[in-house]
Amino acid sequence: MRYNERELLCLARQPAEKAAEILMRVPKKGSVLKKRLVKLVVNFLFYFRTDEAEPIGALLLEHCRITKEEENVFSISFVEEPERKYCFECDSEEQCREWVEALRRASYEFMRRSLIFYRSEIQKMTGKDPLEQYGISEEARFQLGAPR
Repeated sequence: MRYNERELLCLARQPAEKAAEILMRVPKKGSVLKKRLVKLVVNFLFYFRTDEAEPIGALLLEHCRITKEEENVFSISFVEEPERKYCFECDSEEQCREWVEALRRASYEFMRRSLIFYRSEIQKMTGKDPLEQYGISEEARFQLGAPR
């Protein structure tokens, strides 16, 4: 996926669906857990040094696995790069569960499945395709068996 750095910074400044200071380890050799401000905006997870306004990184939540590792720990790894694993340690098991659920709901795959489900339900109720009015009803990404 291509995106403009300035647009990404603008997105990072948007209100977050979820944000917290939690411990994070990036997939670098010798990396240790560091306190980071982590902010979920749409399907991007931004992370910041706690004393800085600009993000130091962003994870696009596409083709990824969000896994609850331990009581307070979850990880994000990517299907095509499983060795690229980010670990997060929360203050409580409840906070960890909330993050895992929020991240799973924010993934492109989840949003696509939801759109297809609701499209189908609306079509059953009204007899009309709700995407037709936007001229996108035939696009492959909105079809049930569409490849990624």
